[in-house]
Amino acid sequence: MNTRPVRFFHRGALVEHAAPEPTRSVLQWLREEARCTGTKEGCNEGDCGACTVVLGELGADGQLQLKAVNSCIQFLPTLDGKALFTVEDLAAPGAPLHPVQQAMVDCHGSQCGFCTPGFVMSLWATRERHAAAGSTPTRQEIADDLSGNLCRCTGYRPILDAGERACAVPGARLDAVPVVAVLRQLQADAPLATASGFFAPKTVDELAALLEARPTATLLAGSTDIGLWVNKQFRPLGDIVWLGAVAELQRIHEQDGQLVIGAGASLEAAWGALAARWPSLHELWLRFAGRPTREAGTMGGNAANGSPIGDSAPVLMALGATLVLQKGPRIRRLPLDNFYTGYMKNQREPGEFVRAIELPLPTAANSLWAYKISKRFDCDISAVCAGIAVTRDAAGLVQAARLAFGGMAATVQRAASAEAALIGRPLDAAAAEAAAKALATDFTPMSDLRASAGYRLQAAGNLIRRAALEAGGATAVSVWDRSLSATEAS
Repeated sequence: MNTRPVRFFHRGALVEHAAPEPTRSVLQWLREEARCTGTKEGCNEGDCGACTVVLGELGADGQLQLKAVNSCIQFLPTLDGKALFTVEDLAAPGAPLHPVQQAMVDCHGSQCGFCTPGFVMSLWATRERHAAAGSTPTRQEIADDLSGNLCRCTGYRPILDAGERACAVPGARLDAVPVVAVLRQLQADAPLATASGFFAPKTVDELAALLEARPTATLLAGSTDIGLWVNKQFRPLGDIVWLGAVAELQRIHEQDGQLVIGAGASLEAAWGALAARWPSLHELWLRFAGRPTREAGTMGGNAANGSPIGDSAPVLMALGATLVLQKGPRIRRLPLDNFYTGYMKNQREPGEFVRAIELPLPTAANSLWAYKISKRFDCDISAVCAGIAVTRDAAGLVQAARLAFGGMAATVQRAASAEAALIGRPLDAAAAEAAAKALATDFTPMSDLRASAGYRLQAAGNLIRRAALEAGGATAVSVWDRSLSATEAS
């Protein structure tokens, strides 16, 4: 691959950067070189949202799509072919404030002000997205979109007030025409390769060939984990191969009775596709980190990373997911159950990559429950995450069961003894009790800052009991009844 500059749209113009350090963050470039200092560094790990910016990309329909992301963990070369918007783009010095900014002032949504630019950018993305769709976001939808932005001094009621007010004001839309024109021009660029060792192939074949030539290269998807390797652990990454330019890996479709999720599909898109087919996953979708993390990260990366507290794997494993792996021209399929070999270890070979995740589509005989236990409702790491799937016959007896748990062992894994305790029985309180007790055979959890071993076992057992109650017709306790929309609407 011939080297060329990184090219992207910013502040109304095409920006070229000849040879950026592969792991230099977008935030560093904004503050140190572009002198756009409205974007702030808070946690520097993608949690607080002070560094939120908005990226623009061309969708499959050729229209501009906007998504809020954390600039502190996005590497500068990943901007190639995209548009970057920051708080400086919303209003010129001396000009009237943008409706989002004005609403934050009018509703007293800012106190110390450090996190305010991040809130403004998330709200701007929400406003633009709904305006393009001809819709108005509900208060709860605004709260969900702000789940990746933390405020510890103003409180969320006035910020949500500002969001509602800003989205009710007409006009003041982004002029997408010049942005789209530049992005279409950039689509014709050759695949990115920099002299500093950052590579962005555009096709699966190019990716496979590149990894065969560089089997030790670091595979980069959404950077929601690898960004922390750099910022917190100061790990050198060597050559980096970025998957974000391979359009085929972002495809989600149905084929031969299966849902196929490309490994490069964003977590937001992948969870949306799952929840559309399994509505019981709606809550876990929204609780999987904040929206900026879901917009940047990928489900393929989350599964391949193999964290024992990753929230995708328990659900995917319960649904019977198969990973499609490719090395050069060779493609193989491996059940996710068999993929992990130890803590953060798996069966992926050097030069091999995850191409897609395949899932059998739901049937009338199948039922799925998914639960997450964490200290904070939004944007928090699980103490326990459970995916519980059963197949029942016409008499209501369990014919097959797949119970997968995160946070209970060195890897996400199925609970074989608990599954066996359910087979051939109705999914009732007695069966759930037997399965809950069997968990002590399946797992020996650890105690850490998030939960003790005893708490994890008790909580996991209670989740099985809850699934049985809901299977029997008990009304599930809705977390939304205690949400910001319900409690702060007045």
